[in-house]
Amino acid sequence: MNDTRVQLRWLKAATPIPAGLTWGMPWKEGELSRDERLSLHMEGGTAPALQSWPTAYWPDGSVKWTSHAAAFPAGAPDGCAVVKAEPGLLPTSASLSVHETENDFTIDTGVISFRVPKTGSRMIADVQHNGISISSYGELIAVKESVSELTGSRTIRQERYQSRIYEAKVEQAGPVRAVIKLTGLHRAVNGTGEWLPFSLRLYAYAGLESLRIVHTFFYDGNPNQDFVKGLGIRFGLPMRGPLYNRHVRFAGDSGFVSESPKTLHTRRTHGKYLELFKRQLNGELLPDEDMADEYFMNLLDDSACWDGYKMAQLSADHYLMAKRTKAGCSWLKSAEGRRGRGVAYVGGPGGGLALAMRNFWQKHPSGMEAHGLTADEAQLTAWFWSPEAPAMDMRHYDTSTHVESSYEGAEELRATPYGVGNTSELTIWCRGATPSPIELEAYASYNDSPPLLVCEPAYLRSRGAFGIWSLPDRGTPIKARLEEKLDGIIALYQREVEQRRWYGFWDYGDFMHSYDPARHVWNYDLGGCAWQNTELVPNMWLWLMFLRSGREDIFRMAEAMTRHTSEVDVYHFGEYAGLGSRHNVVHWGCGCKEARISMAGLHRYYYYLTGDERIGDMMDEAKDADYTTVHIDPMRAYFPKDEHKTHIRVGPDWAAFSSNWMTRWERKEDPFYRDKLLTGIQCIKQANFGLISGPTYGYDPITGVLTSMGDDNWGRHLALCMGAPQVWFELSGMLKDKQWDEMLADFGVFYNLSQEEKDQITGGAISTKRFEHPVLTLALVAYGAWYRKDRRTADFAWSTLLSHPFATTDLEKDSADVTYAGELKEIDWMNTNEASQWSLNTIISLELIPDALPGHTVSERHKPRYKEAW
Repeated sequence: MNDTRVQLRWLKAATPIPAGLTWGMPWKEGELSRDERLSLHMEGGTAPALQSWPTAYWPDGSVKWTSHAAAFPAGAPDGCAVVKAEPGLLPTSASLSVHETENDFTIDTGVISFRVPKTGSRMIADVQHNGISISSYGELIAVKESVSELTGSRTIRQERYQSRIYEAKVEQAGPVRAVIKLTGLHRAVNGTGEWLPFSLRLYAYAGLESLRIVHTFFYDGNPNQDFVKGLGIRFGLPMRGPLYNRHVRFAGDSGFVSESPKTLHTRRTHGKYLELFKRQLNGELLPDEDMADEYFMNLLDDSACWDGYKMAQLSADHYLMAKRTKAGCSWLKSAEGRRGRGVAYVGGPGGGLALAMRNFWQKHPSGMEAHGLTADEAQLTAWFWSPEAPAMDMRHYDTSTHVESSYEGAEELRATPYGVGNTSELTIWCRGATPSPIELEAYASYNDSPPLLVCEPAYLRSRGAFGIWSLPDRGTPIKARLEEKLDGIIALYQREVEQRRWYGFWDYGDFMHSYDPARHVWNYDLGGCAWQNTELVPNMWLWLMFLRSGREDIFRMAEAMTRHTSEVDVYHFGEYAGLGSRHNVVHWGCGCKEARISMAGLHRYYYYLTGDERIGDMMDEAKDADYTTVHIDPMRAYFPKDEHKTHIRVGPDWAAFSSNWMTRWERKEDPFYRDKLLTGIQCIKQANFGLISGPTYGYDPITGVLTSMGDDNWGRHLALCMGAPQVWFELSGMLKDKQWDEMLADFGVFYNLSQEEKDQITGGAISTKRFEHPVLTLALVAYGAWYRKDRRTADFAWSTLLSHPFATTDLEKDSADVTYAGELKEIDWMNTNEASQWSLNTIISLELIPDALPGHTVSERHKPRYKEAW
């Protein structure tokens, strides 16, 4: 048996509470066969049972990526490893079962059980903790707002909706993890109208009392008349016992507002009564004998009963908590603060439900509500979009486009949100008793940064995970300077996210495109210069920075960007299905709808590192994006309709398709998409100058055939700065096609040659004028230098990188103090295009051509995985 042992570490810290985790790992080609078993080993303790499954395969049939699930105790030690397991040495499977009937699924973790109906309004029902009912139901809710001013007065109509399940299926049924996927729409409570499709997954782990929920909704309304006023998830909770033993908790900035519908606080609460009150605030169950005081009970009978509580986080800098006695009475402010941590609890004798919303304040306007605390059944609601806020405004910012003045991409106004989505994550804990303050804090800590196991950067690199990238190396002054600059760019964007408040339900995770030094603000109102929308692949930059460093803060940046760009910037259905929107003031605002925004190559990092099924859905959606280009030709403004079904560039269009097909091939071993890849490559091989030719081709998505339209018909830099090198490097490792590798290398070397040198190769067929922005192309330039052992090309790459302002500026010390709406730090030439590309190209050049750096030496630890160039 192979003694393979893969060491893992906590991304930030061990889980503070018992928790179910899922993570991913790469393998070399031939290292792991699909029938080999894996187990978990923990130093100094018994390892939990491990559930494993392949998520990608190499062309030879061996496993390329695996995902793993395990349920960990609180404070699990470091020293965790995945090992190949001998038969008979696997831990006993934990107790988790999934039972299916005609109408529903029943899941039992050994601690909690619940039903998932296959139809109807309820996504979950009959939740029990050790046989005691905790929640009678859970359902999705929405509020639709319509506004009319036809009569001369403004009329606002609000209509309530609830989930309607149309499909429920089990994706995993243990032994460690169960996954149930639900899809449906929201149906009017008092009617038959339906809108807002949703996809929702429930995750349960053996032996745990928690459930993870991943919720995605899609907008399918008319943005001029269909406004989402509220969007959330609501749980019904049976309430038992006296009111003073019922509890509600809302997390603030650092503590919790701890209340009861019948608080023991009265003007006579002194002495022993004060001690009882403190016990109540700690969530203790007060027995009858402690409350057998007629005088005090009469005081309580005379005191107010608080039936409702709410919290609204309407911006990144403010929340408000309030409570009221009953409907029709005023709300009283309970607390006010800056950034809530997104945790709430409602319960009483017999137990209750704790709930945590990821990125609660970052994705404002969010909220939480608890109602019916004095009744037999209460409701706990988590609002993804709080109805306390104005309704979502999905309209475009103008009624015309501004191509010349504002860098918008097309004259057509295609600014529709129809088909975009948004994903939110929650965790619920089904409690047998009210959690103590220490337990509540542990829930909040978990929610701040959910625990995750990751492989060491050196292991990821050694397995060729995600192509070509370097480990940090500060072995020479110039390398140390480059590492400092790479870290400095990350630090600057972390600062910009915070000081510019790049937060909000539709914005969180994205960066802005370019900067206005006159106003000291990013170009939030200038057409194509506002939100980045994946332009020049900042996703890839952030993920490579994480892969090489293992830093949790960078992981969270990349995670947030992945969640945003894979949902908000992409069309999941409708006319533009499979495409995304180019950078704009409004995320769906640009008339250019392109495959490069939605391509799997941007999002597969998160999928393989975490096993996230929602990203898997999104990558499946993108696999046939090339068909959509038939009715929205990417080159329609430059090439009139002709005999070709559509026109595409080898990059970014075909490069994006190739990332979709490569991912589909390795995930599903689907020969159709493998063959589409090979067909396209064969067409490029037949061009006069390989990848150098074109870059625009006629294209038929049915056959995958690229038809030549000449050797020099468009600019080349977009072929190389939208993720093509990163995708094609990894594809090279799968194809093992020498001619493909040579075409990549030759394109990189050719790019920056003089016109005379280009003419010697092409006979004057290709003009150097179409080879612009060299700093954006240096990943492939470095590859060409390495592959062809071309020192001159390597020197050009480094001279370009080292002379760039990112290499010469101290972004912290050189930031200017300026005033916009408030005091800010500013680098007035900053733009995300070059921040992303300079970083990516530096990381790749440090791996491929470090020996061309001035003062170069190579330590054994950082020796390139590739053959020495010279």
